[in-house]
Amino acid sequence: MLNMSSRSYIIFTLVINGLIPWGVYVWLSPYVGGLAALSIATLIPLVDNIFHFAKHRTLDVFGGLMLMTFILSFVMILLGGSEKILLLRESMITGVVGIVFLGSLCAGKPLIYYIASRFATITHFEQKWEYAYFRKVIRNITLIWGVLLVLEACTKIVMVNELSVMQVLALSSIVSYSFIGVAIGATILYRRRSAVHMKHLQQSMS
Repeated sequence: MLNMSSRSYIIFTLVINGLIPWGVYVWLSPYVGGLAALSIATLIPLVDNIFHFAKHRTLDVFGGLMLMTFILSFVMILLGGSEKILLLRESMITGVVGIVFLGSLCAGKPLIYYIASRFATITHFEQKWEYAYFRKVIRNITLIWGVLLVLEACTKIVMVNELSVMQVLALSSIVSYSFIGVAIGATILYRRRSAVHMKHLQQSMS
């Protein structure tokens, strides 16, 4: 279970890196244009990343990931384009993030490890990396998110090419939430099952 301080920390992180930048973008867009609004919104997770680095002397992977999505949005707006290109913008960003997840599997520690370590309430989370089973679980969760994010992007690309703009706008959120929901559900179920196995493994080795 998460204690009050952990829940507050998670909520604060999500608000600073996600909700506030999104709200700033939506609020300012009608007045200063999408490009300027996104530029201002991007500064919020950037400042949070700088503060985190100054305090902990380590890069914040979660905040960095959120910042990367805003930067990609910024680039896509600069590129401009037709209605279809604009509709593909979100999917392209999702696809890139999914590829980053999959690419991190080739690194020493995959992306999910760094994201989980920021929110972890497990004692000695870092030490658990010594267990082969724990490493397998982290890599599998990273794989799940990477594959589903890429599939979501591919689905959106097919929709944009095969459906009308109105149909895409009507179905886009449903498709996105469905894929994210599957990723979250699969993560929760797999984590619960693996936590039991991990507990037995630690007990047998103690």
